Amino acid sequence: MEVLYQVLEVADKVIYVTLGITAMFGIFTVIMVTRRIAQKRFARPAQAESFLEEVHDNLKSGNTEAVVELCDSPRYWSKAVPQLIVVAMQNLDRPAGKVRRLMAERFETDVLADLEYRAGWIATVVKSAPMLGLLGTVIGMINAFQTIAGSGKQGVDPSALADDIGVALFTTAIGLTVAIPMTVLGAMVSVRIGKLSDGVQEQVGRFVDDLDAIRASGKGA
Repeated sequence: MEVLYQVLEVADKVIYVTLGITAMFGIFTVIMVTRRIAQKRFARPAQAESFLEEVHDNLKSGNTEAVVELCDSPRYWSKAVPQLIVVAMQNLDRPAGKVRRLMAERFETDVLADLEYRAGWIATVVKSAPMLGLLGTVIGMINAFQTIAGSGKQGVDPSALADDIGVALFTTAIGLTVAIPMTVLGAMVSVRIGKLSDGVQEQVGRFVDDLDAIRASGKGA
């Protein structure tokens, strides 16, 4: 039993460190996912409009190589829509429906799946922080009861008991302090992923409509 109490004393200190690491990891993950989303979307609607117009002009003139070069240029190579347009350019010999499916599959596997995987770690932080706080609460209460049991006939020292109960409440408070902001940040990230998906679908839809129209007119590839 004495060994168990010694382990709990060590765990009491480790929980604070673990909560700190959890908080820092959560913040790091939010920053990384937010930056990743910013890389995949156009900074402004005007930028997307300018890019799609340039793609349209090159398609209309039948210059598919210029479309690929534009998508691979330093301005656009990291964006989701140019990456998907390159996929379409590489499969121009396939039916329009097949090209649409290929673009959708590539977006889901290369972009959405990666973002959702990273965002999943935010949810892990939200769930684990309160549990770590709860563990600290349990350890604090065990130590409090140990203090009461070891007081004997002399009675309990209120300051010693207050320290144990304080640890129990403080770790819970820290866990909630980590989890609540991370819940808000996780929701913000989810909204941004949703906006990215909506924007990509709208922009890819415009490109495919242009491609279908040019194919129907007998121009382009």
